[in-house]
Amino acid sequence: MSSRSATGSGSLMWFRKGLRIHDNPALEYASRGSTPVYPVFVIDPHYMEPDPTAFSPGSALAGLNRIRFLLESLVDLDLSLKKLGSRLLVLKGEPSEVVIRCLKQWDVKKLCFEYDTDPYYQALDMKVKNYASSAGIEVFSPVSHTLFNPAYIIQKNGGKPPLSYQSFLKLAGQPSWASSPLSVSLSSLPPVGDTGSCEISEVPTVRELGYEDYEQDELTPFRGGESEALKRLKESISNKEWVANFEKPKGDPSAYVKPATTVLSPYLKFGCLSSRYFYQCLIDVYKNVKKHTAPPVSLVGQLLWRDFFYTAAFGTPNFDQMKGNKICKQIPWNNDDELLAAWREARTGFPWIDAIMVQLRKWGWMHHLARHCVACFLTRGDLFIHWEKGRDVFERLLIDSDWAINNGNWLWLSCSSFFYQYHRIYSPISFGKKYDPNGNYIRHFLPILKDMPKEYIYEPWTAPLSIQKKSKCIIGIDYPKPVVSHDSASKECKRKLAEAYALNQKLNGQVSEDDLKTLRRKLEGDENQESGSKRQRQNPSDLS
Repeated sequence: MSSRSATGSGSLMWFRKGLRIHDNPALEYASRGSTPVYPVFVIDPHYMEPDPTAFSPGSALAGLNRIRFLLESLVDLDLSLKKLGSRLLVLKGEPSEVVIRCLKQWDVKKLCFEYDTDPYYQALDMKVKNYASSAGIEVFSPVSHTLFNPAYIIQKNGGKPPLSYQSFLKLAGQPSWASSPLSVSLSSLPPVGDTGSCEISEVPTVRELGYEDYEQDELTPFRGGESEALKRLKESISNKEWVANFEKPKGDPSAYVKPATTVLSPYLKFGCLSSRYFYQCLIDVYKNVKKHTAPPVSLVGQLLWRDFFYTAAFGTPNFDQMKGNKICKQIPWNNDDELLAAWREARTGFPWIDAIMVQLRKWGWMHHLARHCVACFLTRGDLFIHWEKGRDVFERLLIDSDWAINNGNWLWLSCSSFFYQYHRIYSPISFGKKYDPNGNYIRHFLPILKDMPKEYIYEPWTAPLSIQKKSKCIIGIDYPKPVVSHDSASKECKRKLAEAYALNQKLNGQVSEDDLKTLRRKLEGDENQESGSKRQRQNPSDLS
């Protein structure tokens, strides 16, 4: 131990996620027997700095909706800390360098932060921990972002993550902390000490970060912060019958005035809401009802899905890519930037798909079944475009984008891992119609189609020209024609996946770059041959 640790009396509480007071073991430990306590958040330019070259307002990594949500969460956290006699110290720069600089300048004996499994934070934390141990500073980094410690589940499974939800449930059992009440409030915190020459600021506004020129016609209706999270949680669990009967994947993806789920995912992502506290609240509801749904479809089941993906991601090298990812099928996806842009910019010509993509861009959130539809459409359903490209768009635009869950869901929905029934495709026409036959969701997010009769709203290209004129929406001029024919495109996708699966099986998953190139050439050859023979079968007069 160095001599400074003997003299140090303060603690540094480093906030990243876990932006809350309730159930925050790192904060609690920091405040125990320490004066002063320095609550720190570092504005990371890598995450927050405007990127004028990105396809939507925001930084290189995050859209403006998510940045705004994070800033609102920080303002709320600062207010909560002030009520407890403290405040949030906001600094700017590369987080590990900033934290190390603070540790050097301040009289600190303890560094506390919530454990994070994301590769980006794992690398930062390693640097900071190495410095702290060399300086004799105690590090306390508890697992409180998830219900279970992913490393513990992987160890229980012989060093590998479980790759099915059921095997995960069996290994996980009951969380060890679940039987005793969690600490959900603090009465006060030690004051903040002298910050020396470190540049401390208040939580910046969007404008102060350099985003002043962006006007959005419709902002996300979801506000960030722990106060908002607890209010939303209270509203959700007050309806005991709804909680007891909650059954995913049921629920209406077209409900936007009052969404058909809790919309707690962004609050869980930033840790404004503790997943452990949410879990205990749900268990309390279950105890007081006659019967309730069970995992995988129940609300507790949804929290367990979150942990399942966290564990799979933590234990799988290259989880966020196809190449070098042992659990991912190697598939020769198309590389078509025009089709990708049409999907991203809501120009596919399929109103159900385009309306969802508009909701994503405006709100930064959409119902899970809506996410399933657009992810399937981009990858194995219609466009056969690489899931990594879709993942990047979601990662940027979703306010609840979470590294492990976003990658896990794209692997799943593209049938690259976890789920392999690639012949089960969401129809971009009939799926939405089932929930919203009148097309109100489409009319709201695609106002150009608001006067289209309900018979044609899901397939406006089939409307006679007289009806298109009357609806003030000419297909091909005011709203695009479909980028593909769904029937033939989905057939083509199934054929390509069948071939790719056969190759993966034959080579026992050891598919090289050259193998994929060869398969791609074969598939393109087959496609050209088929379209050639189709042209020959057509009557010459049809070719005008």
